[in-house]
Amino acid sequence: MTAGAARTGRWPARGHAGFWAFVVHRISGVALALFLPAHFWALSQAIRGEAALDGFLRWTDRPLVKAAEWVLVVLLAAHLAGGLRLLAIEFLPWYDAQKTFVALGAGFALLVGLAMALNLAG
Repeated sequence: MTAGAARTGRWPARGHAGFWAFVVHRISGVALALFLPAHFWALSQAIRGEAALDGFLRWTDRPLVKAAEWVLVVLLAAHLAGGLRLLAIEFLPWYDAQKTFVALGAGFALLVGLAMALNLAG
C-alpha cells in the first residue's frame, strides 16, 4: 500500500477489474443471504393454505416486486459468475486474463437479467 493510500484509507487496487469483481461478489452474496428469510416466508404461505398463497402471489404481480425479482436474478447470476471466476483463478493456470473472466462474468449476469426481463415483459 502506498503512503497516499494509507493516509486516505483507500485501497490502491480499487481501479482494477478484479477488485470490482470482488466487491460485486461480496455484495451479491450478502444480498442473497438477506433474501433467504423472505424466500422461506413466501414458501410458508403455501403451508398456511391456498388463500394465503393466492394473496401472496397477487402481491407479487406489482411492478416494484417484479423489478426486485429482476434485481435478485441479476445478483444471483453475478454471484454465480463471480464464484466461477474464483474457481477458474484457483484451479486454472495463472495468467493475466483476469479482466476477461470479469468481463465474461458481467456479461453472463447481464444476459441472464435481460432474459428474465424479456420473459417478464412477455
